[in-house]
Amino acid sequence: MSDTHPTEGPGALAELSVAEAGALLRAGTITSVELVEHALGLIETHDPCLHSFVLVTRDLALRRAAQADRELRTGIDRGPLHGIPYALKDILAAEGLPTTNHSRLTLDDVAAEDSTVEARLRAGGAVLLGKLASYEFAFGGPSTDLPFPPARNPWHREHIPSGSSSGAGVAVAAGFLRVAFGSDTAGSLRGPAFHCGAVGLKPTYGSVSGYGATPLAPTMDHFGPLAWTVADAAAALQVVAGPDPRDPRTPGTPAPDFLGSLTGDVRGLRVGYSRAWYASDPATLPEITEGIERALAHLDGLGAIVEECELPPYEVFDACGRVILMAEGFAVHEENLRRSPRSFGRFTYQKLMPGAGVGASDLLRAREVRGRLGAALDRRVFIDHDVLITACGQTTAARFDDFGTDWPPPKLANDMQTIPFAVTGHPAMSLPLGFAGNGLPIGVQLVGRRFGEASLFRVGTALEAESGRRDTRPVLTGRP
Repeated sequence: MSDTHPTEGPGALAELSVAEAGALLRAGTITSVELVEHALGLIETHDPCLHSFVLVTRDLALRRAAQADRELRTGIDRGPLHGIPYALKDILAAEGLPTTNHSRLTLDDVAAEDSTVEARLRAGGAVLLGKLASYEFAFGGPSTDLPFPPARNPWHREHIPSGSSSGAGVAVAAGFLRVAFGSDTAGSLRGPAFHCGAVGLKPTYGSVSGYGATPLAPTMDHFGPLAWTVADAAAALQVVAGPDPRDPRTPGTPAPDFLGSLTGDVRGLRVGYSRAWYASDPATLPEITEGIERALAHLDGLGAIVEECELPPYEVFDACGRVILMAEGFAVHEENLRRSPRSFGRFTYQKLMPGAGVGASDLLRAREVRGRLGAALDRRVFIDHDVLITACGQTTAARFDDFGTDWPPPKLANDMQTIPFAVTGHPAMSLPLGFAGNGLPIGVQLVGRRFGEASLFRVGTALEAESGRRDTRPVLTGRP
């Protein structure tokens, strides 16, 4: 088991928040080139045993960092990520770079143009360090039969970081980056954040454009940041959110001021919870239930109105989401599944093929149920509450050797409780709450009204100040 250590040295470059680094960049105290060189050094030293990156764009990063420094010196300010390093899950296109999807099927596919996420980051002066490991096509699992090795949890390398934005979780938790960008179709940002001790934000469906991203299940695909702190996540979302004429899923109005919601003031905010979803389930670790209870008590002490509410059965959300995900995922990949099935990794093939048995009537019924579930949340919970608090995951990260010949492995069948809000499209955030008895991270899930991310940031800031333990990192040895 890895030990933990406090942040090394005040002002260490790897530990500067986005806001702190931005202030120093604008004051001329540090440069973007220094931030990038420091990050590249960490990646070169430690990533050979963590495998969070599938591509490091050293020369491109140094060029963009030098440009950011020139602009900032002359008073050009492109926003909160100007000069800040980041990386992309390798399903998001960046012009001139491969979008491998962690798959041999698309290993040599070079993007002709930027995804909207990358275009906005580039326009915002942020500095791309490379592409991050994923599960194959943002699905599958931590396979060893793919072109790149699976990313490993920096808290203990024998454990998975969860997925599918696995590289994002690892890179942020290891301190290579403060922010990374990925996708979340059933928990693919929140899962790695939960299991790696970071902040993972699935924004409201459509609030971040998916143009230029490889789809999995288009009516459930969400795109957003995975970051070290709530404030870092807010800064990242500020840059990429908003309308995009190339993606009809996006809203017609500009994104609100997320950074203005980082006050931590929760007085009068109404917070709901439903113990039936997690506390009575024997799969949920006692430490997670206790962590949720502490979080609720802390918010109550800060002046929030905390009260229990009733949710539809979790199992209905789960079944509905899995039908939609299997049907849409199979449809996206049907041609390759029929033409070259052996080109897929085993886990990806095993998870996609059941979609062939989902009929049109099954999908229509699932979508009807989805509409009723979303309306029930709006009517039962969010008409009276600003934020819902519930479990994100039920156990700490599984070991790689838990994965056998069957999918899903028995220990992972009910590991995460993230799919309901990918089904309904409500914004949801995974927030760290410290560590379980085995030393691995645990956390909590915050859910908000549609386009209610500001309330998540308010609550998240308040909880992070109390128990987020943002001063603790995994020890990295650099030894494979």
